[in-house]
Amino acid sequence: MKNMKRNVQKGFTLIELMIVIAIVAILVALAVPAYQDFTVRAKVAECINGAAPLKLAVAEFRMTDGLLWPTADQAGVDGIAGDSFECDPWTYSSGSGTIGINVDGAAVGVSGIAALLEPTEPTTSNGVINWNCLNNGNTSLAKYLPSTCRGT
Repeated sequence: MKNMKRNVQKGFTLIELMIVIAIVAILVALAVPAYQDFTVRAKVAECINGAAPLKLAVAEFRMTDGLLWPTADQAGVDGIAGDSFECDPWTYSSGSGTIGINVDGAAVGVSGIAALLEPTEPTTSNGVINWNCLNNGNTSLAKYLPSTCRGT
């Protein structure tokens, strides 16, 4: 009886390893598309945040001269283009003060993403301008815009 040893299992069985690999594969299948959407959304947000100099120029002109809305030359926004390779050059409408943001589809992998920054007319005496971000493109691509631009 002394010579009988217990067989102790060492390591994992093949079925246990296959179950772990299947679980990891399912998690990766869910994570990769979500990460791709996240990276596109981050690049689009960079384009929208990159329009800050234009917003500042329009607001500064409004504060100093008191006029709504300056021309591109008056606001000093002539020739200002997106400094990121994901962004197409911004457009400015002097009649309404709106700033159009178009994303370079080739750079981000999805074409047709566009947003519009629309200023609100100041209602207080300090002349503060609030900017509304609107979806200016395909509504099916709204998932790539920041939540403030989706209109939901």
